Amino acid sequence: MQRRKFITRTILGAGAVTLMPSVLMAGSKEKATLRPPMSKRLFVSKAVEEELKKVKKDIADPEIAWLFENCYPNTLDTTVYYNEENGTPDSFIITGDIDAMWLRDSTAQIWPYLPLVGTDPKLENLFLGLINRQMRCILIDPYANAFNKNKEGSYWKTDLTDMKPELHERKWEIDSLCYPIRLSYHYWKKTNDTKAFDVQWFKAAKAIVKTFKDQQRKLNRGAYTFQRISEKPTDTMAGGGYGNPVNPVGLICSAFRPSDDATTLLFLVPSNLFAVTSLRQIAQISEQVYGDKEFASECNSLALEVEQAIQKYAIFNHPKHGNIYAFEVDGYGNRLYMDDSNIPSLLSLPYLGGVDRTDEVYCNTRDFVLSDDNPWFFRGKAAEGIGGPHVGVEMIWPMSIIMRALTSNNDEEIVQCLLWLKNTHAGTGFMHETFHMDDPKNFTRSWFAWVNTLFGELVIKIHSERKYLLKQVF
Repeated sequence: MQRRKFITRTILGAGAVTLMPSVLMAGSKEKATLRPPMSKRLFVSKAVEEELKKVKKDIADPEIAWLFENCYPNTLDTTVYYNEENGTPDSFIITGDIDAMWLRDSTAQIWPYLPLVGTDPKLENLFLGLINRQMRCILIDPYANAFNKNKEGSYWKTDLTDMKPELHERKWEIDSLCYPIRLSYHYWKKTNDTKAFDVQWFKAAKAIVKTFKDQQRKLNRGAYTFQRISEKPTDTMAGGGYGNPVNPVGLICSAFRPSDDATTLLFLVPSNLFAVTSLRQIAQISEQVYGDKEFASECNSLALEVEQAIQKYAIFNHPKHGNIYAFEVDGYGNRLYMDDSNIPSLLSLPYLGGVDRTDEVYCNTRDFVLSDDNPWFFRGKAAEGIGGPHVGVEMIWPMSIIMRALTSNNDEEIVQCLLWLKNTHAGTGFMHETFHMDDPKNFTRSWFAWVNTLFGELVIKIHSERKYLLKQVF
């Protein structure tokens, strides 16, 4: 038996990390892929298959290589329903074990394939199809987070809100409108292709800005209300469906978090920072593609207003960590110190372009969220990482471990994250929604495409920037 030794304690720019050793049996054989047979794969990209082979051959650790092969193409293999309507691409992408499309998840699920779009026309059409579908969804209802393929209705049709047959769920989350802009903007920057920027796209962009302004709640409580009959308190909104009161200081209310849990204080800080980035991206597209300087100015002005409000109302001097971003605020001076594993999170801010990774407030915030001072940070026998109220205490989300590595600039920390991911998939060959901090076999969601593809994105990033890390067996 071979055992690799690591430094037991390394001080990082983002705090301290404990490196746990991993054991690998000598002479272990490569495991068979868990991908569906070719005839059962929903979407096949030549570029993705070539990238998979190229990267996998440089991964020395057979378990990491096996996980990468299973996870990286999982979105394409199992969740994509592609069609063309009168020659126009249309992509409906389910989240995995739930047969519905989230605006957030669908963007994140195909995001790792973006660097390849210039080498595969079929992949380009997949991206165009999703942009088209997302903008159509936004025009159906900008407050909805998840949609049906057609008009099938939903299990949640009895929710006390303005449900429509096209909606799977109508939880208002700021990030649901930010992710489609992220996808459109970066597809455009990567390809210089403007085919997606039609009348529908611009109309949806204006609906996004209108919704953001409505949820600043400057004149009234806004157009959105939501209540659900549920034993789970985070599944419904307090205050008669409007949430707890806010002081209208320029920030945008988000009724729910990216976890689909209700916010406690409605100004969700990571999502507001994401909105600032998205508004500036809309402004660029508006001016450079559509030639509409007036709308671009409106977007930039709103972005500046939200940004200034974040600086004034969302940064506080924590007794241990100095100036950090609160997770949620209400504009009255109240704040919630925590972080959730779902993205956008405080940890993920550089990944989404919200802040620079070296920003002092972010670095302090990162120290906080990866410490015991964050009530949803757990250290167990199997791993350490961030969880959240959605599943409950002691349940770590692999997504948070992946995001820790994606936002790290430290080799030891990145290696440790790979080790935790390698050792906690419970032999399934895939990532999960959560696992118990002491027992990885106690996990939720065996088919969660977003986190699978996010793991693939991490390996691709390491291969591009730190290939030497993949040359070792952990």
